Amino acid sequence: MLPDLNTLLLVRLGVDALIAVAFWGQMRRYPGIHGPGWWSLGAVLSIAGSFMLMVRVAGAGPLLAGLAGLMLFASHVCAWVGLRRYLRLPMPRRWLSGLLAVQVALQVGLALRGDQPAGHQMVYALSMIVLAVLVLRDLRQAGAQRPAPEYRALAALSVFELLLLLTVSGWVAFAGSPLDGVAAAFLLMFLLTKFLRVLLFSALVSLRLRQEADQARQAMAERAADSRALITHLGAGVVVFRPDQSIVSVNHAARRFFGWPLEDDPGAVPPTPDWLLLREDSTRLPRREVPFERVLATGQPVSDVVVGIHNGDGASARWALCNAYPENDAIGGLRHVVFTFVDITSLKQAQQQQRALEQQLSQSHKMEALGTLAGGVAHDFNNILAAILGNADLARQDLAQGSPARESLHEISSAARRGRELVRQILAFSRQQPLSRTPVCLRDVVAETTSLLRTALTPQIQLSVDVASGTPAIRADATQLGQVLLNLGTNAIHALEGRPGRIAYRVRGLERLDPTLPADVAQLCGDNGVDAVCVSVSDDGCGMSEATLQRMFEPFFTTKAVGSGTGLGLPVVLGIVQAHGGAIDVDSAPGRGTTFHLYFPAATGLLTRPEDNATALAGTMAGTVTPTAEPTAQHQEQPEMAETPSATQRHILYLDDDDTLVFLVRRLLERRGYKVTAFTEQQQAIDALRADPQGFDLLMTDYNMPGMSGVDVARAVRAIRPDLPVAVASGYISDELQAEAQAAGVTEVVFKTDAVEAFCELVAKLVTPKS
Repeated sequence: MLPDLNTLLLVRLGVDALIAVAFWGQMRRYPGIHGPGWWSLGAVLSIAGSFMLMVRVAGAGPLLAGLAGLMLFASHVCAWVGLRRYLRLPMPRRWLSGLLAVQVALQVGLALRGDQPAGHQMVYALSMIVLAVLVLRDLRQAGAQRPAPEYRALAALSVFELLLLLTVSGWVAFAGSPLDGVAAAFLLMFLLTKFLRVLLFSALVSLRLRQEADQARQAMAERAADSRALITHLGAGVVVFRPDQSIVSVNHAARRFFGWPLEDDPGAVPPTPDWLLLREDSTRLPRREVPFERVLATGQPVSDVVVGIHNGDGASARWALCNAYPENDAIGGLRHVVFTFVDITSLKQAQQQQRALEQQLSQSHKMEALGTLAGGVAHDFNNILAAILGNADLARQDLAQGSPARESLHEISSAARRGRELVRQILAFSRQQPLSRTPVCLRDVVAETTSLLRTALTPQIQLSVDVASGTPAIRADATQLGQVLLNLGTNAIHALEGRPGRIAYRVRGLERLDPTLPADVAQLCGDNGVDAVCVSVSDDGCGMSEATLQRMFEPFFTTKAVGSGTGLGLPVVLGIVQAHGGAIDVDSAPGRGTTFHLYFPAATGLLTRPEDNATALAGTMAGTVTPTAEPTAQHQEQPEMAETPSATQRHILYLDDDDTLVFLVRRLLERRGYKVTAFTEQQQAIDALRADPQGFDLLMTDYNMPGMSGVDVARAVRAIRPDLPVAVASGYISDELQAEAQAAGVTEVVFKTDAVEAFCELVAKLVTPKS
């Protein structure tokens, strides 16, 4: 038996109250789903309509019945509007205003005509049919776009309600009486459909939540994929570690940096590496300073740490600017340590090259300043040595054979000659010695050097020579090149410190594109289209420390005991090599010996072994270079300078700003039978020649004088008498001086310290008429 109408209306009131509260809560919880708010409002209007029906059943007037029908219809309209809002369809303003206007007009009109229950029920049923059709249309459109079981179920329920409404309309129309007799049955059916509709609306809310969750997961997956792709192809390296130092992921930049293969599988990770980490000064990085360990210890990010990474494959260390930060889980526990870095190896190399260039520039400026100072000192020192040597020879001539003073004079001469060799070293260091560059066969230079060096070797020292066949010649001064090789060989003997060992000379040719060539030599070879030659001098002696390597080319720097070295050996070597357009590279370490690599541009073509070159080389080297320390006093007397009688007395005009040399030269030449007129002022000498142009047979002048140089004096003299032989003496002879003297018509340019022994022979050659 069916419950009565009041009971069903009370149940409906309770259900609507629950629906209103439930959908109000969903509206507050999920504001992005717009349907629940309208559904909650529809439930409130349904409560109002049900309450009015209960009052109408209790005997209220017909107007209340019309208002009840209007409220119930408005509740269904809210459900329809909520569905459209859920489906994200536009607000049906025209349909909404039209339906409500018609419903109000009909219900109010019927109420004014009196109590007509059948009319109210028919208006309500027809309005609900129209509304059901609109719902089906919207569900069909939504189902076509987003097919889901919930939409189909709601459409089926709407069809069932439509059929039920058609039945109600038919009953009222054909029976011609209201539904009072069967109202309870129809109300129960609509109450059941209301339950189902509420369930389906709740299912729609769940469906929307699932869809939004799926979309969020898909968006997160896409963002994660985009992030992985971005990180994978990022220019900076990224390595993600677990707290146990195992690797989670590595991007391509990190794989390239560490030399790991680029895996197709992004999940494939290399094993935990065993790296040697370096500080910025190339010392080992302590564990407490490693970025990973600092993050583990402090839990704080670490930024901008310069680290050198050596992976132990024999290659040089690579440098990176590193950052590391922790990645924590939801409760604050450490999940990963993210290690990011930027490869700054090229920047580090550029900085090292810049520092090397700055050191070279500073060294070059210092060498240039010292060279200029050394050149000036050498000029004055040469004058002093020339006076000492000359006067010692004159004094020896004035003494009888067997005089005890002759031995003292010999010691004076020996000391002065040692000073002369020191001056030559200073001039070589300052690159102010004259260069006579000709094609030189290095095989000959090395052979002559080793023959001289063998005299200083003990039996336990092995000397080896390896000259590659087909080695090109170089354009060089054979004497100075021999001095370089002999100095290096002598240093190698000292490095062995009396112990058994080995000294090796090696000569080989290099192509101009060989990567071992220093940049300056490579560029010079490329500009001239020639290859290069490398001369290596190595020993297995004590080697040099890093501090010594940094200072070994500084003038007057020596590691030998006081009095055992001048500190000019290697600066002289550097000066001569650079004057030849070459470069030096040194490999040395304490206890591992030392190797000097000398690089020179090759001359065009190969040089066969000319005998005259070998002979000249032997003579010059034997006369100018000694492989050992300065010998003890020699007691062989120098031959006396015999006076050379001359049928016709030659008249020599001598000019020098040093009174001591003027006095010495006059005595030397007068003892040879020459007539000498000497001056210390340039203009006096020029005036004397102008007064008697044919009265002089030779002009001998110093080059470096205040005011007019010797070349300037030569120009003035040649303007007065073009055929007069002119000789210019200088303590240092450069290519520029020789070119200037030749342009001025100078007959001979002579090295000043050599002029003492060979002075009279040179004068005799210049004043002797050519046949």
